[in-house]
Amino acid sequence: MSYLRFDKTLMTNLRESLPKEVLRSNRSGAYSCTTIVDCNTRKYHGLLVVPVPELDDENHVLLSSLDATVIQHGAEFNLGLHKYNGDNFSPRGHKYIREFDSLQVPTTIYRVGGVILKREQMFQHFENRIIIRYTLVDAHSETTLRLQPFLAFRSVREFTHENAGVNRNYDLVQNGISTCMYKGYPTLFMQINKENEFVFRPDWYRGLEYPKEQERGYASTEDLYVPGYFEFNIKKGESVVFAAGLEEINTDTLAELADFEVSVRTPRDNFYNTLVNSAHQFIIHRKHEDYVLAGYPWFKCRARDMFVSLPGLTLTNNEVEKFEAVMKTAEKAIREFINGEPLTVSVTEIEHPDVLLWAVWCIQQYANFVSTEKCIEKYGHLLWDIMEWLRAGGHPNFKVEENGLVSCEGRDKAVTWMNSTAGGRPIVPRTGFIVEINALWYNALMFSAEVCRIMKDKAFISQLETAAQRCADSFAPMFFNEYGYLCDYCVDGYRNYDVRPNMVFAVAFDYSPLDHKQRKSVLDYCTKELITPKGMRSLSPKSHGYNPMYVGPQVQRDYAYHQGTAWPWLAAFYMEACLKVFKLSKLSYVDRLLVGYEEELFYHCIGTIPELFDGNPPFHGRGAISFAMNVSGIMRIVKLLDKYNNE
Repeated sequence: MSYLRFDKTLMTNLRESLPKEVLRSNRSGAYSCTTIVDCNTRKYHGLLVVPVPELDDENHVLLSSLDATVIQHGAEFNLGLHKYNGDNFSPRGHKYIREFDSLQVPTTIYRVGGVILKREQMFQHFENRIIIRYTLVDAHSETTLRLQPFLAFRSVREFTHENAGVNRNYDLVQNGISTCMYKGYPTLFMQINKENEFVFRPDWYRGLEYPKEQERGYASTEDLYVPGYFEFNIKKGESVVFAAGLEEINTDTLAELADFEVSVRTPRDNFYNTLVNSAHQFIIHRKHEDYVLAGYPWFKCRARDMFVSLPGLTLTNNEVEKFEAVMKTAEKAIREFINGEPLTVSVTEIEHPDVLLWAVWCIQQYANFVSTEKCIEKYGHLLWDIMEWLRAGGHPNFKVEENGLVSCEGRDKAVTWMNSTAGGRPIVPRTGFIVEINALWYNALMFSAEVCRIMKDKAFISQLETAAQRCADSFAPMFFNEYGYLCDYCVDGYRNYDVRPNMVFAVAFDYSPLDHKQRKSVLDYCTKELITPKGMRSLSPKSHGYNPMYVGPQVQRDYAYHQGTAWPWLAAFYMEACLKVFKLSKLSYVDRLLVGYEEELFYHCIGTIPELFDGNPPFHGRGAISFAMNVSGIMRIVKLLDKYNNE
């Protein structure tokens, strides 16, 4: 039985099935995403969503959906499902679904009378092409299958509406057609590996509604263009493959291609393998460079997210080459930034003061997993250049003060991962001495000194060790307060006493500026006030301004974003800190915490972990449907737990 399987009872109950989404992607960042009942509920949903660099840096929905209709004895049974204005659904094809599973590819079983039809969906690894295979498992009389494509040709941030400017022309290609709705867009090729009849019957389907956009306070309706439909007979036991992509394909190869795409998928047969499959979706290849997307469906490559995510997405699964490929792109971005040159790679937010310290942490994980010697060979010069540039004051918002700590200016611009804004200003204006930046700084100094010790660079070792000692001597007096936890930031004599998760990094990193008693005290506060079954709260319920529900219009959500919502990637560092401080005595506790994340694989977007959760029960998943730092963090803890258990 499949690990991710849903039966008829759930699938036919739209209250239960509509919130569950399914995502598939390829190495270019293109994706296919909808709900498990194939009803689009977001403007980001679509069967073929691809980047169109000739237009902008956004993804674009070309093929929104594909309705299949089973025809027997002149009776038509449409298996599609669309939501229209007024909470109307038509057609109601979900009532024919008998089961859905996602062992290797999303697979839906339909039953219409004596007809049993299997639908398998896959996204080609290295081409912008969606492949759907229909297999007639059983039928007692002659059966015809009709496929009706719904086209959008729009940005994921916009809607399309009925207009006279649409290009209705199409060209016949092998067993299909090619068409392009608007100038500037790529041509869409829709083909079938069987001879069929295309019936040209252009029309607009008006007033489709996307409830997820309504929830977020956005416009929520659009019209979709249907050029016609494909129709063909299908026999019992026969499989027919439909493909939609940006290039024409030899349809004789489609059956073999579908078999190959299924075979290379990591089976989602347990918790960890499901996370591995999700991890592969974040690593993309564009213009000869490799990146980590921060999340789906709307995030791009953000520098901090890339460095935090990369070790868990690659090294935990022994994919060292993928780590090195992404770091090659990252190193290019780092050197261009350090040298004051325009970035030639698509990495954003590299200018934030903690980003290069996260890069050092990322390199440190490579050393831990592979070897320090190999790390020196690959990244020794990069590490040296980063540390020298920061110590020399090269960064415009990274100042090493006389007490050895780092200060940053964050009053007018968000400079940490807590980056929500209102009116152009940070909602959480963290400034001055920021706790996790200084924990990162101490860890980077100590790791760099370790590397220099192996390289026998005595002069640099002395400088780094002296800087690290000054940082350590000042860290606890600056941040550790009389209540036994760490202040979030300190500036001009003011200490911010909000209980936030950022203090956990000072315990989780390999090198901590705190003594054992202080680390235990910090973890106690994190456990009592911040940890939830779905992540660490961004603010304690006992702190002023606690706002745990990430719902409503954009402004309302911005004010909740870092004021109580729970984040799994932070919980991963918490669990790592627990294992480092309490060793084997916390193994069962960490194991129990992981249960909450395994449960999440069956909700929201199945098989992955969303961006954040409400800070209060029942801890609903919110935000982006798949988030790299969260998947990476949980993968790291699963492997770390295995390591401790083996020891």
